[in-house]
Amino acid sequence: MSTFITREDGYFALTKPGYIALVILMLIIMFLTAFLSWIKSRMPRSSRQSSLHLQVSPWHWLSSPLISNMSFRWAVPLLLFSMFFICYIGYLYGIKVGLITAFAYSILQFIQSGGSYFLSPFQTCCDYFFAFTALGLAGLWYGKKHGLTIGYIVGVLVRGLFHTIGGYIYWMDYMPESFPKSLSAIYPIVYNYSYVLAEMIITLIVINLPPVKKAIDKVSDMAHS
Repeated sequence: MSTFITREDGYFALTKPGYIALVILMLIIMFLTAFLSWIKSRMPRSSRQSSLHLQVSPWHWLSSPLISNMSFRWAVPLLLFSMFFICYIGYLYGIKVGLITAFAYSILQFIQSGGSYFLSPFQTCCDYFFAFTALGLAGLWYGKKHGLTIGYIVGVLVRGLFHTIGGYIYWMDYMPESFPKSLSAIYPIVYNYSYVLAEMIITLIVINLPPVKKAIDKVSDMAHS
């Protein structure tokens, strides 16, 4: 079909040049994120701290899908804290950096699990680009009291909303026979929110434990100073 995308039997897939192009795009966005964070932190001490955060955060993107071996029924992965790191960057540096970081993360997710099988551009956006970029909305609560918790909750809920929209449009035929037929109308809601809400609840419990909260507050104070 093109140099970057090939059409298979009823679906599309990235070619090798397509994967390479997305990796290059993701790296460019990561450098842009680091640059914007440096601009935001003009003081010499703050800029060094900002550079440290941005050097660490991409490795969180790469490692977070690998740190969990838990799963729910219907083989839904529970990726512990995989969303928190992205929301945290938005909370530390604001909406602009948050959305750009989250968009880079959405590209990574698409490369890892979506590039070999997708149905349409809108399905790709719902399942990857819109959904994971929504985590950057946490940046709207930059520097505000309880901003990390509120921003994280909003980002997770909006991510689940985009997955659910994609579920209604594209994935209803994949509903398992074990799912109650009388509840089929809410299957995409149950499927998508079951794992994002589970991760959200576990993450909120952990980050509000006194030692963890103290450490997060210390890093936040450094970034905002």
